[in-house]
Amino acid sequence: MASRLPLEATPILEKPDSRLTAVAVSIEDGHTVIFLGDSKGQLHKAYLGAMGDAHLYASQVIQPNSAVNGDLLFDQPKEHLYVLTQSMVSKIPIFECSLYSDCESCLALRDPYCGWCVLQGKCSRRSECFRFQVSEQWLWGFNSTQQCLSVQSVAPASISREVQKNILLTLSDLPALQNGESYSCFFEDYESPAVRMGPGIMCPSPDPSHAPILKAGTDHITIQLVVRFRDVFIASTAFSFYDCTAVAFLRKLAPCQGCVSSHWGCNWCVHQHLCTHKAICEEGAIIYNERAQTPSISPFLLSTTPYAAESPSPSPDVATEPPLLSATPVPMSTPIPTTEPVTPSTTLPPTTIRTTLQPETLSSTHVLSTTVDTGTTLEATTGSSTLSPTEVPVTTPATSEPTSSSEPETSGPVTHSTSQPIIETEGWSTVASLTTPHSTLQPFVEALTAFPDTENSTTPSPIPVESTSPVPTPFNSNQTENASISSSDLPPEDLETEQSFSKEVSSTDLPDWLPPEDSTESMEWPENDTASLSASILLSGDGDSSESDSSDFPRILNQGLDYQYDAPGFLDLSEEFNWGPEACPCVRGIQGSSLMPVNVERKITLIGRNFHLYQDQLWDYECALVLEGKTLVMEAYIEQDENNPSLCYITCQLHQYSYSAPQLEFSAVIFVQRKRHLRVDSIEDLHVTLYNCSMGHLDCSRCQTADAKYNCVWCGGEQPSCLFRDSCKEEVADVCPAPLIHSVYPLTGLTEGGTRITISGSNLGQKHEDIAETVTVAGIPCEVDTLVYEISSSIVCTTGGSGTERSGHVVVEVPGGGQGVSAHVFTYQNPELKSISPSRGPKAGGTSLTLKGTKLLTGNPSKISILIGNFPCYIRSDLQEDTLQCLTSPSNASVPLPVTIKYGDQERKLEHSLFKYTPDPNITYAEPAKSFQSGGREIRVHGHNLDVVQQPRIQVTVSPLERRRRGLGRWRRIIPDTECLENSLCSIQQFEEPCEVNSSHQILCKTPGIQQLPHSIQVKLEFVLDNLIFDFNSFHPSGFSYEVDPILKPLNTEDQSKPYRHKPGSVISVEGENLDLAISKEEVKAMIGVGICSVKTLTKNHLYCEPPTEQPVPQHRSKREGADSLPEFTVQMGNMNFSLGRVQYDTESQLNFPLEAQIGLGVGASFVALIVLIIVFIYRRKSKQALRDYKKVQIQLENLETSVRDRCKKEFTDLMTEMMDLTSDLVGTGIPFLDYKTYAERIFFPGHRESPLQRDLDVPESRRQTVEQGLVQLSNLLNSKLFLTKFIHTLEIQRTFSPRDRAYVASLLTVSLHGKLEYFTDILKTLLNDLVEQYVAKNPKLMLRRTETVVEKLLTNWMSICLYAFVRDSVGEPLYMLFRGIKHQVDKGPVDWVTGKAKYTLNDNRLLREDLEYRTLTLTVLAQSGNTVGSTEGAQGVLVKGLDCDTITQVKEKILDQIYKGTPYCHRPDPDSLDLEWRSGLAGHLILSDEDVTSVVQGNWKRLNTLQHYKVPDGATVALVPRMTKHLPRENQDYIPGEKTPMLEDADEGGMKLWHLVKPTEEPELPKHRRGSLRERERAKAIPEIYLTRLLSMKGTLQKFVDDLFQVILSTSRPVPLAVKYFFDLLDERALSHGITDPETIHIWKTNSLPLRFWINIIKNPQFVFDVQTSDNVDAVLLVIAQTFMDSCTLADHKLGRDSPINKLLYARDIPRYKQMVERYYADIRQTISASDQEMNSALAELSRNYSGELNSLVALHELYKYINKYYDQIITALEEDPTAQKMQLGYRLQQIAAAVENKVTDL
Repeated sequence: MASRLPLEATPILEKPDSRLTAVAVSIEDGHTVIFLGDSKGQLHKAYLGAMGDAHLYASQVIQPNSAVNGDLLFDQPKEHLYVLTQSMVSKIPIFECSLYSDCESCLALRDPYCGWCVLQGKCSRRSECFRFQVSEQWLWGFNSTQQCLSVQSVAPASISREVQKNILLTLSDLPALQNGESYSCFFEDYESPAVRMGPGIMCPSPDPSHAPILKAGTDHITIQLVVRFRDVFIASTAFSFYDCTAVAFLRKLAPCQGCVSSHWGCNWCVHQHLCTHKAICEEGAIIYNERAQTPSISPFLLSTTPYAAESPSPSPDVATEPPLLSATPVPMSTPIPTTEPVTPSTTLPPTTIRTTLQPETLSSTHVLSTTVDTGTTLEATTGSSTLSPTEVPVTTPATSEPTSSSEPETSGPVTHSTSQPIIETEGWSTVASLTTPHSTLQPFVEALTAFPDTENSTTPSPIPVESTSPVPTPFNSNQTENASISSSDLPPEDLETEQSFSKEVSSTDLPDWLPPEDSTESMEWPENDTASLSASILLSGDGDSSESDSSDFPRILNQGLDYQYDAPGFLDLSEEFNWGPEACPCVRGIQGSSLMPVNVERKITLIGRNFHLYQDQLWDYECALVLEGKTLVMEAYIEQDENNPSLCYITCQLHQYSYSAPQLEFSAVIFVQRKRHLRVDSIEDLHVTLYNCSMGHLDCSRCQTADAKYNCVWCGGEQPSCLFRDSCKEEVADVCPAPLIHSVYPLTGLTEGGTRITISGSNLGQKHEDIAETVTVAGIPCEVDTLVYEISSSIVCTTGGSGTERSGHVVVEVPGGGQGVSAHVFTYQNPELKSISPSRGPKAGGTSLTLKGTKLLTGNPSKISILIGNFPCYIRSDLQEDTLQCLTSPSNASVPLPVTIKYGDQERKLEHSLFKYTPDPNITYAEPAKSFQSGGREIRVHGHNLDVVQQPRIQVTVSPLERRRRGLGRWRRIIPDTECLENSLCSIQQFEEPCEVNSSHQILCKTPGIQQLPHSIQVKLEFVLDNLIFDFNSFHPSGFSYEVDPILKPLNTEDQSKPYRHKPGSVISVEGENLDLAISKEEVKAMIGVGICSVKTLTKNHLYCEPPTEQPVPQHRSKREGADSLPEFTVQMGNMNFSLGRVQYDTESQLNFPLEAQIGLGVGASFVALIVLIIVFIYRRKSKQALRDYKKVQIQLENLETSVRDRCKKEFTDLMTEMMDLTSDLVGTGIPFLDYKTYAERIFFPGHRESPLQRDLDVPESRRQTVEQGLVQLSNLLNSKLFLTKFIHTLEIQRTFSPRDRAYVASLLTVSLHGKLEYFTDILKTLLNDLVEQYVAKNPKLMLRRTETVVEKLLTNWMSICLYAFVRDSVGEPLYMLFRGIKHQVDKGPVDWVTGKAKYTLNDNRLLREDLEYRTLTLTVLAQSGNTVGSTEGAQGVLVKGLDCDTITQVKEKILDQIYKGTPYCHRPDPDSLDLEWRSGLAGHLILSDEDVTSVVQGNWKRLNTLQHYKVPDGATVALVPRMTKHLPRENQDYIPGEKTPMLEDADEGGMKLWHLVKPTEEPELPKHRRGSLRERERAKAIPEIYLTRLLSMKGTLQKFVDDLFQVILSTSRPVPLAVKYFFDLLDERALSHGITDPETIHIWKTNSLPLRFWINIIKNPQFVFDVQTSDNVDAVLLVIAQTFMDSCTLADHKLGRDSPINKLLYARDIPRYKQMVERYYADIRQTISASDQEMNSALAELSRNYSGELNSLVALHELYKYINKYYDQIITALEEDPTAQKMQLGYRLQQIAAAVENKVTDL
């Protein structure tokens, strides 16, 4: 579209931060909503207003930084929007209203689709809200003016618990309901029905029996008043129930004041002593709450102005009986009433009385209306707002039968049947209702007011008048009947309009609890249930609205309830109303002084107020005085104040008071109570103060210095004391006696003075001026400290200097009172410090320093301090005259410092001797790291400066272990149990033992014993070296642990009472449990009596010791006699001593038969019997000898195991040192990982000399383009799942398709589909499902065991692709360290270059069994820093370790490994391209080689040359130089498994055989059925030579690296690879779908798919991951480790026997532990969150993007086509037989590919 004129438009919405790329529009309920997508991948939602203004209300990110496509599509119901970005399609909900459960959050959403459905209580669309057509039913969320329903006001907002009231709640926009529906009010759990009243509802409060219970100590409870529609929440507000009785109870001291000043507006009944919510009392006066407001009475009200009757307007309805009338709406315009005189009549019709009000006070909204019980409603209205005077119509009921309204009214004065008028002021309205009670029926008056239609309406609203108000009105019987009330006398805020809702509520709509209109019974309203501002409410406090400006509403109560109230009295205008707390009878204070001496009779006069309200002069009063918990009650009488009647004086009768508390003053609360124990209010803190002069005035001086207000005197006599003057019967002393000194502290001081001493006594002056200059100590003045002087009792002064040592008394002299001399003697002395011990200590402090001297304890001990230099030394023990002890504090320097004792400001220094701070002790190592729980094991602590420690200690802290539950990838803490279980530790315990300083470098500590506790404890061992604490775990790698105590069984297990028979020459074997867990054999002390049984072997269950040759004597021989004199066998293990029974040595004696026996045997026994006895004897002797031999062999084996263990430790230490060097080298160079391309090619195509992907397309250049196009078509054809599965299945049924072909084709397919791994995974799952179905029919446990199908190789490749990152990031490091550790260990020992056998290996088939002599040589290799190795210019020496039995080629490889240790193997030179040159001196150069003319030849055997052959010495210098002669290039064997033959037999040498260390066996290969016997012969040969210890040593050395590798592979502490979790879940799903529940089968599937298919391959072939060169020896060791890993993954138990392979025997103890790791690994993976297809596809897509260009897929497709070409006809046939393939023309497409790639003639 084009135009010359531009199109102009104003944008309705702009997004300056991004470009809008998509738009979609939707119409919802007439509102337009726009959905906008932008270039940053965000979707915006906007509302288009009617004026074209757009409002953005929501935005969300679809895909960051990916532009939203222009195609935004709605689904069919228009609930979702499809948003398309560059790489994903998202289904976005248009609205989410249901997510918001409350109205506020729903409206805050401001979503045009959403709104709040009020009556359903949900956030929804408008169409989903029933009755949505009705207004106020659905609040639109986008309308900012609409708000959630809330309670705007509640009237009343609080009520008493003792009444039931109607509660009016005003709610804005409350939805209208249909017939039969209603709202409900819920007072907590109490449900109350509600009725609709205008803009709100009204509901009764709960019955008092159902009112909420108040908590103790409170006077109210506030609950939530909830409005509901059925079960739907509408709104809520706070509502309070109060209890006036509780209000008074909380103010026990002033219940009346607390009552009438309460927030709840309670009133106080004076006579009944009661706080009530009612407005009147049963008898006596009432005091109204201060919150109520009294109406002021205008003088106009008291006038006797006559009033005339007014003719009312005709009433439309006149009832013959007095029914209950409803309110009548006020008409908008009413004629001005005409004033007419009222004439008396015996039969009066309804009469209107006009009351004149002050015109300026009546607003136009106040219309006065009264209703009579005859059913006639009379209204008085004003025509305009300027009506003056206002005429108030008052209706009086007739005393006779009512007449019809049509009858003429009679003019004249109004007469009444009673003499006293009843004036009602309910609501403090301006209505004065003059009524005459009916003889049989009380009148019921009700008036409801309608809302004015307009604000400017001139029609006043009627004010209700109630006929039976119980409130006393301000009129009495003496006043004129014709009284008027002026509105000017009322507070303006009390003149409120009561609104009527009668127009909205019909009689049929009212609930059961509303009074019907035609009720003939009069209904009595309770005293408080009136208009919100009625007199009763003002006085009672009820009805307070939550809004000050809320209108009054009608009152509704349940008609069935009985509401009691008091009958109304007559209003007395002369009656005085009492308001607020000031009106309460109250004791205001005490007349005169409140001080009262004890033990003196006194009257107490109190001042009271308002006591006249009690009105009963006969009542008596009592004074109550609370004294020391007891209440004293005294009679009291009251006198009225003549000038002020409200004041009175309460006089408590004479009484003598006393108290026992040892204090001068005692405050006693006093109050007045009526004889009924009703307490009268008192002011706060009303009390009298009793005082006792003798308290605190123990001597004359204190008594005379007492406060004059007490009038205390020192009363003489036999026992003088301080008394109240009127109480003293003896002579009053004017002058005090001489001072008396009780004590002086301290009694020593420095000769320089300056010692502060404290003198205690009595009569030590009455002021400090008395003794300021008169205190002497040993004749030397002492300066008094006036600040701390205590009158008469204490003097603190500072001594003056004496110059020399002297002694004397302390003297205090007072003016006119003589002097006091102490009985104690004060001594001036000169302390002297002579020596310190020790003279040094650590900088950390804590050294206990002992100071020696004379008179060191001088002055106040608290003023003595010790300094070392400027560092304090803390005194820690009791001071002595000649010894002080202190603990040194830390210092910051190691220097000698002087020691000083400070006595206040004076000091004494140690001359000629200093204390030196030394460097802190330091612990570097401690061992052993285990102990039995009983303790006593000696720990050797090594370090520096340990001898400066005075009291080293070992401290063990045992605390409960925080139990944690292991989750997958994280630890979750479990809260400990609150109760302590039996046999468990629930608190922290500490145990300590002293240590012994052995030297400056060693401390010996014995572990403390702890309680027998379970393993769930945490042990912390620390060494306390004075002020320093060292944690054992900080310098020991394994940390310290306690093991369970060992158990030793008695020697004679059959009968412990019998001694153990020991054969001399044999060892004693003791059985037990846990014997070697935390002790070595050297630490075990075994004793037989006083003889030592030397412990030879200690295992977990056995202890073998060699006893003395002769039987030792018992340790306590004197106490043992006869048969008990045998020695006891005891074993000491730390703190444990085991007594295992007595030991008796067997003594062998010759067989001597007595003569009698010989005669008996010759007579009674035959020669055969003699032979039998001899045979038995010999057999027994041989058996014992065999047993002794067996025990000796067992001891030898145990020693052998110990030696192997020690050897493993040494080898492991060397290996770890080498690994640390390797680790430091790897920091700079890193692990030589292969790149992904090489990694994939080596795993996909193992065994190939060269990867097929390295080759180029083998096609002529002329056809290359056509072939490449055909291969691209083949790649597209492979995207057909049907073709690919048909292709694979067709190949697999061909007999000529070998397993090698299957693996090759699978790898080619993997490369071809590498860029589409999601599709590749889908094919894998399909083929795997077919494989499962195939094996389920046969034996499912055999599935995936071998690589016999394409899918099994596909699975291997898939795992390899997915786990590449995991191998590099996690498994690579431990695998590489294991490989290097194996290589290092193998190269440490001799390796036969011809047979490949090594001294150090794990494979017994590769074990070099001969014991060869060799030594390690360190060669200095001259290596060029540049690229040329052989050059010596600028060369520097590199040290390389080798063996003198190494061949020259082996030496060259070790040299290259050392020189190029940080270089990948592919960048290293070939050893065959270099010669090894031995250089000696300046001109000595010799080329070394494996074979030369010097080689040793024996027959047809030629031995390879070694360094030993050339006599190369240790430290020789060699160099690698380029080989001059031609050599064949090294075969590319980087990743080809299998044996490598380094040197082949040379045909030119006539079949000469080469050998290196041992000659290969000349035995021919045995047939298979005889191989077992050969192994047995080899094993029988190996065991006596104990060469298998090398296998054990190798295994122990590599154990850590094997454990690290297995732990990383089988750990779930880090996230499990996604592919593993996904595939394991797939296997579980397949097993479940085929009904396989056998866990063993599923375990086998998982093992065959991951460990067997991937990890075993990686472990056996590290060259698949790293750029390294392996050897046959390393491969043999890795093969054993891989087999161990495989055995660990199987569930079958491996029963080991004599014929078991050696490698299985090596790891027999470890495999069960590894099996547990595998089972836990599988179980943890099962428990993790399942991996979804979306997550897996996302990960696969990322892998495809990262590595799609790494592999040459075109060559793979060409290789794949070769198989298509080979089985072309079979593939075409299979495709043509499949109907779906025919429809897809798959055969036709394949023919096209064949024509392009091979130029094949087809049927096209």
